[in-house]
Amino acid sequence: MILKAGVLGAGHLGKIHLKLLNQSKKYELVGFYDPIEENAQKVAEEFGYKKFNSVQELIDAVDVVDIVTPTLSHFDCAKESIEKGKHIFIEKPITKTVEEADAIIKLAEKHTVKGQVGHVERFNPAFIAVKDTIVNPMFIETHRLAEFNPRGTDVPVVLDLMIHDIDIILSVVKSKVKSVHASGVSVISDTPDIANARIEFENGCVANLTASRISLKNMRKSRFFQKDAYIAVDFFEKATEVVKMKDAPKVPGDFDMILQNAEGIKKQIYFENPTIATNNAILDELETFADAIVTNTAPIVTLEQGTEALRVAHMIINDF
Repeated sequence: MILKAGVLGAGHLGKIHLKLLNQSKKYELVGFYDPIEENAQKVAEEFGYKKFNSVQELIDAVDVVDIVTPTLSHFDCAKESIEKGKHIFIEKPITKTVEEADAIIKLAEKHTVKGQVGHVERFNPAFIAVKDTIVNPMFIETHRLAEFNPRGTDVPVVLDLMIHDIDIILSVVKSKVKSVHASGVSVISDTPDIANARIEFENGCVANLTASRISLKNMRKSRFFQKDAYIAVDFFEKATEVVKMKDAPKVPGDFDMILQNAEGIKKQIYFENPTIATNNAILDELETFADAIVTNTAPIVTLEQGTEALRVAHMIINDF
């Protein structure tokens, strides 16, 4: 079953979605709508995609609405799509407010449509390679630094960048958030451009997150510490580092790395190199959503999960 898809928003990311939906064997790209006529005309002429004249016209023509508009308009686009019985793929953050996100969840349930949120780092091959190795982490550290780009400054850096790491952390820590402490500084925008947050979970896990959009270089690294293992994920370079410990053999080999604690317990350190498959993360998130619709299963990033990431993001913003 091939699903008819249309894209709302033909900006930088919207154009990428259009190209990938057009390539995909799981979708038939019907067209797009963009309110800036000059941009819409240019995209239609350059790529040959069908340009719709209104949001309503596009929604009526498709099975799946791909919402790649500015965050402020996510709710209105999603509401209109769902009320017409259309499935929605919605870029992160799901909406501007938690109230809007909760309303979308209720609407989707009422109209029995599916929704997925575009938390693309879940599909990063480096994270996929190690996510099953991350079991009950107790300390997590993330750094997400980006060079300044005026495109993202309509929202605080927490909603623009840090929310990626919030979603990843919530996907691996199986516990409720207990408290949040945060600080943010506005340097060039009206909202914070650099932020740090400490999230404490009920099970004792602590996550320390830093995000900046005024950095001189790009960095997207996360480190997970758990009993007998340290796992690092470089989302930017798509690389991993997995260091594990096990009980040392009675007679260690010449090249074995052995640690001994104060109690005399010896552990052997060893390295794992998981295979990292090459993929297109955006294509994967769109195509797994098609699979979820066709097989009537839960999407990989549900509306509820997108809402939970937004809820924690707002806890951080409110603590500034």
